[in-house]
Amino acid sequence: MDAVNTQTLLVLAVVVILVVVALAVFLAQRKRQSRQLQEHFGSEYGRVVTELGNRSKAEAELKRRQQRVEALRIVPLAPGEAARFSRTWNGLQAEFVDNPQGAVAKADELVRELMLKRGYPMGDFEHRAADISVDHPAVVSNYRAAQDIRARNLRGEADTEELRKAVVHYRALFDDLLEVREVERERMPARPVEVRS
Repeated sequence: MDAVNTQTLLVLAVVVILVVVALAVFLAQRKRQSRQLQEHFGSEYGRVVTELGNRSKAEAELKRRQQRVEALRIVPLAPGEAARFSRTWNGLQAEFVDNPQGAVAKADELVRELMLKRGYPMGDFEHRAADISVDHPAVVSNYRAAQDIRARNLRGEADTEELRKAVVHYRALFDDLLEVREVERERMPARPVEVRS
């Protein structure tokens, strides 16, 4: 072998090694990013993968959600505003005993009002749920479950126990959106949801 062939083989070997290293780095970054998205979005990650049928598409969608929400101006509530929302919630929850269907409708309205007050846009349900999933991934499934029960209720298909569950689901989202610390929750206790037989 002459020096030119040896040098060519050496250059090719270096190029191949660099390509393999670059590919390994790329795959490691992608795996890390997937793990971070799974950890952040929790069950919503799996739901989106199932819905879109492809992990790459799902991850691209979740990243788009994050970018969209980062561009929003989500603001915390002033303490007085948070207290007003809590009082309103307690009132609607007490109303459940006599008017479960009305309480579910009011819970949905109050959650929407709270989302709007915090700075979330009020698009269709799927856009609202997608936006919520970025900052409140642990409770977006509650929102979906509550909306499902609410829709069945509008068709006359939900019983009182399901309506109670809807209020509980809305409450989980409401509390998370309200971002009230545990100490403040103790000062603003919620009344339990009762069901009259």
